Amino acid sequence: MIGQLTQLIIATLVAGTPLVYAALGELVVELAGVLNMGVEGMMVIGAISAFAVTMATGSLTLGVIVAIAAAMVLSLLFAVLAISFRANQVAVGLALTIFGTSLGSYIGKSYVGMALVTAPSPLAGLITKIPLLGQLHPLVWLSWILFGATWYFLYRTKPGLVLRAVGESPASAHAIGYPVIRIRYLATLFGGALAGVAGAYVSLVYTALWTEGLIAGRGWIAVALVVFATWRPERCIAGAYLFGGATMAQLFAQSAGVGLPPELMSALPYIATIIVLALISRNETLMRLSVPASLGKPFNP
Repeated sequence: MIGQLTQLIIATLVAGTPLVYAALGELVVELAGVLNMGVEGMMVIGAISAFAVTMATGSLTLGVIVAIAAAMVLSLLFAVLAISFRANQVAVGLALTIFGTSLGSYIGKSYVGMALVTAPSPLAGLITKIPLLGQLHPLVWLSWILFGATWYFLYRTKPGLVLRAVGESPASAHAIGYPVIRIRYLATLFGGALAGVAGAYVSLVYTALWTEGLIAGRGWIAVALVVFATWRPERCIAGAYLFGGATMAQLFAQSAGVGLPPELMSALPYIATIIVLALISRNETLMRLSVPASLGKPFNP
């Protein structure tokens, strides 16, 4: 029983990690007042970029770096259209998702069904000796460090306060001399970088293969998690692991022979997410106090 619980905890951490990266990135973007709904497309591009580069070079590190760069290019495109040209942010984000998923599918045609095999790093022998944590990939550990750094930046530093002020009232921030456009650009690029890491993690670590629909809506879940977390990083990471745990629990339940259709079991984590979001959205006071006041609104200096 204890062994099964341990494996479930490890599986939860593994499944929730890409959502931690993507949700924290989107959180920073939205706190700056920008609504980027193209996370799914950036994750797909990050996933196929990382997979293709790692297949060609055998270097997982290089694959992750290229994934970050590729996703940041897409986020830059979003920033130019939505921030500089002040196009509708929802429409641009949806277009970015369609473009990213279509381009990823096109590039990934020649990789469908391929499995990734990489040589273990020199640290692999040391890492595996650590109880429990030794079974986790370093990218999982890095997500914890990133969470701590993000929380500290947002609530214990002046730049973090400025970023949140830009999301609340860009006109006031601009009036006292803060570069609102530059801050929103940097936040958007940061969100793109983390979406790239999230996509790379899915293709290189979580599945280690490429197939159509690999991201499977995780980008949309990440956007929903920011609302679920009421724009707080600690709730983002909790929501990510909650979804990861629900995903793994239904797999464990299927293997245990629970008498429910597998299609229904697979849909349960998504159904739970929808229910939670609906309940949170009904609390108008909580939403009004939590959501950045200028979220999704263009700013003209």
